[in-house]
Amino acid sequence: MRLIQFAADKGGRAVAATEGGVTSLVAGATSVYQLALEAGRRGLDLRALVIEKGLGAAVDKAALAAEGRLLAPIDHPDLAHLHVTGTGLTHLGSASTRDAMHKSNQQAAEAPLTDSMKMFRMGLEGGKPAPGEIGVQPEWFYKGNGYAVAAPGKPIPSPAFARDAGEEPEIAGIYVIGDDGTPLRLGFALGNEFSDHVTERVNYLYLAHSKLRFCSFGPELRVGALPRHVAGMSRILRGGKVLWEKPFLSGEDNMSHTIANLEYHHFKYGLFRQPGDVHVHMFGTATLSFADGIKTEPGDVFEIEESQFGLPLRNAVAWDAEQPFAIRQL
Repeated sequence: MRLIQFAADKGGRAVAATEGGVTSLVAGATSVYQLALEAGRRGLDLRALVIEKGLGAAVDKAALAAEGRLLAPIDHPDLAHLHVTGTGLTHLGSASTRDAMHKSNQQAAEAPLTDSMKMFRMGLEGGKPAPGEIGVQPEWFYKGNGYAVAAPGKPIPSPAFARDAGEEPEIAGIYVIGDDGTPLRLGFALGNEFSDHVTERVNYLYLAHSKLRFCSFGPELRVGALPRHVAGMSRILRGGKVLWEKPFLSGEDNMSHTIANLEYHHFKYGLFRQPGDVHVHMFGTATLSFADGIKTEPGDVFEIEESQFGLPLRNAVAWDAEQPFAIRQL
């Protein structure tokens, strides 16, 4: 089952579910967030609750996408309580791009291995612990909150001070924290973990700055476990034509960490187990157009697709005008 949220015909919002190739309205539902909270409180899985609510009229989700009416597949009524975070160097092959970005900043005689490669090797050796054991912790970063989420189909803005505006095709885990502080995993969605790779390349310690950017995820939330093998395509369109495209892989068969290990090292912090909060956690990638010398321009369109996740995730690139500000002493 896959879920979408969208702007309804007469205002308001609606939720639809796709199963068996058919997309239908979920009766009485206006929020995936509220569905998740109810499922958690009643001890139901999300699919069972949707079936119980009842499926109604058919929905043309491709038309909704064309009309720009799709919303992110989950949000929070208070945007500050949706947290977007991620992990890097988690996929087989993910170290090569990062290593090349950073190696020029270190002399081989001083550091034969970059920090990126060291972190990647740690994951290879300890990222898939036996059940019940704790593995090595991954690289982790903070992206922002609900104010930094661009809906599917909407432009992803890049700040005027950014030096690059590049896509990162990833899988995002979607979670709601239950009333007792238990992280409740709804499922997974396609994600574009938009980043500033030129800033990151200046110095590895600028990674945190490079990640404080908008992102997008969806349009559909795939309920249930992540398939072990995910094979999609990431592309950039310029003027309606393909400028660049490349396959991307995810799922544990293509990762150096288990999903459980990555989840543990995020939710081990009590800060991230506050009842009612939403978490969108990006699990990393090994595919970047930046690594192939692509520099995006305003109006370029990112397209990330994988058949197991339904509709492709599309967003144009936009650049914000400079926004001057001043600090006022109280």
